[in-house]
Amino acid sequence: MFVSQKKNKAREIIYGINAAITAIETTPEKILAAWVVKGREDDKRIKQIEAMLANIGIRAQVAMRHSLDEKTENGVHQGIVLEVVATPPKDEHFLEEYLEKKNGERQLYLILDGVTDPRNLGAAMRSAWAAGADALIVPKDKSASLTPVARKTADGAAEHVPFVAVTNLARTIELLKEHNVEVVGLAGETKDSIYDYDFQKATAIVMGSEESGMRHLTREKCDAIVKIPMAKGVESLNVSVAAGIAMYEVVRQFLKK
Repeated sequence: MFVSQKKNKAREIIYGINAAITAIETTPEKILAAWVVKGREDDKRIKQIEAMLANIGIRAQVAMRHSLDEKTENGVHQGIVLEVVATPPKDEHFLEEYLEKKNGERQLYLILDGVTDPRNLGAAMRSAWAAGADALIVPKDKSASLTPVARKTADGAAEHVPFVAVTNLARTIELLKEHNVEVVGLAGETKDSIYDYDFQKATAIVMGSEESGMRHLTREKCDAIVKIPMAKGVESLNVSVAAGIAMYEVVRQFLKK
């Protein structure tokens, strides 16, 4: 008897209109099941998703709202939930191979050191996708992971931006530097503005947590520390907002050269 390999794989939930559409378009082979909320069968976006699912041989099941709320732990599912084969994060080996392949080219990486809110992780990932970042890097410990909440907030970006979870972030920063990637951290207490910094080559932007910033060792490993100038009285920005501003400054300078 033939048994699908999918049945032996770990599973995870994806929910939300854009996240579902992106999953169907990019990794249809990973989709195991789908549910739509009862009462929204005539919604144009839901019907579009049902048609896309039908094209890959998946029939969406109709479920009560409380059932989908339970599946998503009360997430904002917008009436659509997918069960998919879980995608494990990338690791240091992936990153090293990628760096060797891209050596000499312009690259952009986002490093989140100690960001534990999955919504901030997801929003930062979406900004990274928009800025054309090569990867988002986090430490395995004391960091948010790519949970269903993070995927929903990422709004499809999780299927496009490699998510790399590393055992030792300081060592990973050294690896980036060995491959000619300049590592620039953001902190509010420095005098140096990001707008005065000359981004000339491959760059990794490092963001710390909103509560305590970068860890001491992470900060020591950075090639430079800069800040985003803010109006008097404003202490900090949301980490995903700050990450977006920083990455787009790098992109702006890249485009000028």
